[in-house]
Amino acid sequence: MTLKEFIEQIKEFAITCGCKLINNETEKGNAVFRNATEPFDEKSYFGFIREDEEHSGPYHDFSLVFFPRIDDNKNIRECVIALGVGSMGFANDYDIASLPWLRRLFTKLRTQGGQTYFKTDFSDIETPSNDLFTTIKNNYSALKKVIETYKNVLPASQILDFSDETRDNDNLKTIDRWIATYALFRCWASNKSQRDTIQKALPVSNNQEVSTNDIYNNLLQDRFIVLEGAPGTGKTFAALEVAKLFDEVCFEQFHAEITFSDFIYGIRPKLNSKKLEYEENKGILLQAIEKAEQLISENKHVLLIIDEINRANLSNVLGPVFYLFEKNQSNHNYSFKIGPKEIKTLPDNLYVIATMNTADRSLAVVDFALRRRFTWMTLKPHVLENKSLGKKKFMKNEFEYFNQMFEKYASDDELNLQPGHSYFIAVDEKEMKHRLQYELMPLIKEYINEGFLTKSKDEFCNFFYEQLGVLMYE
Repeated sequence: MTLKEFIEQIKEFAITCGCKLINNETEKGNAVFRNATEPFDEKSYFGFIREDEEHSGPYHDFSLVFFPRIDDNKNIRECVIALGVGSMGFANDYDIASLPWLRRLFTKLRTQGGQTYFKTDFSDIETPSNDLFTTIKNNYSALKKVIETYKNVLPASQILDFSDETRDNDNLKTIDRWIATYALFRCWASNKSQRDTIQKALPVSNNQEVSTNDIYNNLLQDRFIVLEGAPGTGKTFAALEVAKLFDEVCFEQFHAEITFSDFIYGIRPKLNSKKLEYEENKGILLQAIEKAEQLISENKHVLLIIDEINRANLSNVLGPVFYLFEKNQSNHNYSFKIGPKEIKTLPDNLYVIATMNTADRSLAVVDFALRRRFTWMTLKPHVLENKSLGKKKFMKNEFEYFNQMFEKYASDDELNLQPGHSYFIAVDEKEMKHRLQYELMPLIKEYINEGFLTKSKDEFCNFFYEQLGVLMYE
């Protein structure tokens, strides 16, 4: 493919995504196309920049830029495609550069493979993309000069190699994904056809729903699992669904006051005795152990569910029994006493699922020793199919709004606060509006008051007012 054909194909696809190129000062459009490839030299590039920038010379803000290299017949040999910042720095795009959304939007391109390079901070135009430059220097010497010039201002980039013609089609699909991502960022689309073209080209998300089967298979392999996630992501529901596959199930919900005596074994006074007497109290763990021991000869399995595991002081609740939770228990050559029982290992037919609410900011971080002993599976908010909900419906529009707001404004840690999909299951719009007003609006207000998602305040205020006619802040 010649350079000319390459450029024309890129422009044509951009136009199908809603790009309206400005060719002179009197025209209205949403992008200026720069073509600095004639004459072609070691600093040649072409690409799309903001509509309010000049057609030549230095420019500001983000652009979608291509650095091609050609052979003697002017055929494309190599190309770096990048989200770049003009040499004049930021004028209008700094605020959006500092939002997590832009980084998340473009780093989804990483899932498509290839040699991709992303900065952790897209507002950083002072630090070089060293990994990119090192790869270029070692493997693509023709691109060395131009990348060395611009390496500080390329927060996202990918190297495409056209030397093998069998990869040309994959390279062009990759370029379409970059163009579609930039089109989404710049809001190029103005009609359904353009929006559909963008959505079709965008990279497919790898955030797959964690199924009951996934949890069950991991549980069989690793025995001890923690399901973590925000409220409404279905942690307890999933655990109870898995429980249907077991012969016996024990359930305990942890709280701040639970003790070793409650969960494992202790001595309690008899409440119905006329004199002071004590009786043993077998906690749920000891009960689960004894059930498993009774059923092991019958090849039956016991599941212990510990709901909200991080609400308790685990050191106090588990004590030395903590060390029994080992995936490889054959290493134990010492025993632990649990009331009258002395054991070295938990029964092989005893399995444990714990759940943990990642949005509970009052809780201490779970220590590394626990993390090592359990397998961790994260349940994330996701779209539900209505056919699985009976008479209820999944309110997709409301869910998508919250999903977009968290993707746009939440830090990586704040994503743990995103309300799960169960918040958006309702019989009708009336029930959904009730939930918005009395559950979701107070939740978002609390987050903002605690200093989380502060940049989203105005947009959430407008959303709740439009939906409910109610002010989040008086």
